[in-house]
Order: sequence, then C-alpha cells, then structure tokens
Amino acid sequence: MNETTSVPPHKIIGVAVIWNDQRQILIDRRPQKGVMGGLWEFPGGKIEPGETVEDCIKREIQEELGIAIEVGEHLITIDHTYTHLQVTLTVHHCYLIQGVPQPIECEEVRWVSLDELEDFAFPEANTQIITALREWVVVGG
Repeated sequence: MNETTSVPPHKIIGVAVIWNDQRQILIDRRPQKGVMGGLWEFPGGKIEPGETVEDCIKREIQEELGIAIEVGEHLITIDHTYTHLQVTLTVHHCYLIQGVPQPIECEEVRWVSLDELEDFAFPEANTQIITALREWVVVGG
C-alpha cells in the first residue's frame, strides 16, 4: 500500500507595495467569503505561465484596482506554507502612475502610512512584508 503525504498546492504570486506621492501605501481588503476573508493585504496575484513578475503585478493591479503603476525595485521574496497552500510572494515597490484605485475584486481599498499598517489585520505571510518595509525605510528607502 502506498501512502503519500498530501502536499498543498504551490502558487507564485507577484505582490505590489504601491506608493503614492504622499508616501502612503495602498492596501485592500479580501472579500469576506473565501480564504482569509476580511483580512487586509498588499494587492497582487498569481503569475501566469510565461509571465514575468513585473508583468504579472502590472496586469493584476490593472484588473483588480483599475490603476496604472510602475513596478520598481524588488523588496523581498517570502516562502510561506499555510495549511491549504504554499506561496512564494515576490514583492516589489510600485508607484501609482494613473487612476484612482477601485475595489473591483476586493471589499475596499485604503491608502495608509507605513505606521498605520499595524492597525490592520493581515494574513500571516504579509507581516514579513511590513517588517521588510520598516527596515527599508530605516536604511533610507
């Protein structure tokens, strides 16, 4: 008899830390129904076959929020295993070019300062992004 351990699926996700001219960061709230419902997150999505991380982030942000962004420098890559899913988050600094963010695929969107991020509930893997952002600011980002 063959016993196999079930390995959760692995998704590679491009994640955007989107800055505006006021040095605020865009976060969005996940739909209440579904995985990690109601938690806040940095927007992004799954990389499609043949797509670069940068292309994925631009496409996802256009689809989910209806805005144009410039994808900037890489911030951090995080590997995280939830009970139902393995994720690799590839996180980039991004800059708003055009448009007003719309909650097309989420409950709501909000611009917040780096200090305000701790007032919101994020999925576990996202806390490492916030830590990386704080360190980046300290070194003069």
